[in-house]
Amino acid sequence: MDIYHGWCDLKPGIRDMEFVEAFTQYMEMLEQEGVIAGWRLMRKKLGLAPKHLGEFHFMIEVTDLTQLDSAFDWVATRADPVEIEHFSVNSLVENITFALYRDFPDPVRERGEERF
Repeated sequence: MDIYHGWCDLKPGIRDMEFVEAFTQYMEMLEQEGVIAGWRLMRKKLGLAPKHLGEFHFMIEVTDLTQLDSAFDWVATRADPVEIEHFSVNSLVENITFALYRDFPDPVRERGEERF
């Protein structure tokens, strides 16, 4: 499983539940389309995270990079119906940072023959 992470803040004047509703609708669309396997949305608790990571953290699970590429390809069309959902989220956030992680060790990992 590969996990696409994002951290962001809300633009001034945006209500937290407005963002939650837009993000949920967007993620549910991607999941129903089969281009992601799952997702989570979290919010910083008690301010316990580095400031540069933002107030909100989301994780999007994909089975592999092929599935992630399919998601990017669909969103990159910038055509409805996905564009309206993408815009609905993008227009609410700022200071966004992304990262891509994977489950470790990789399921194909063999042991005993590593050279480093």
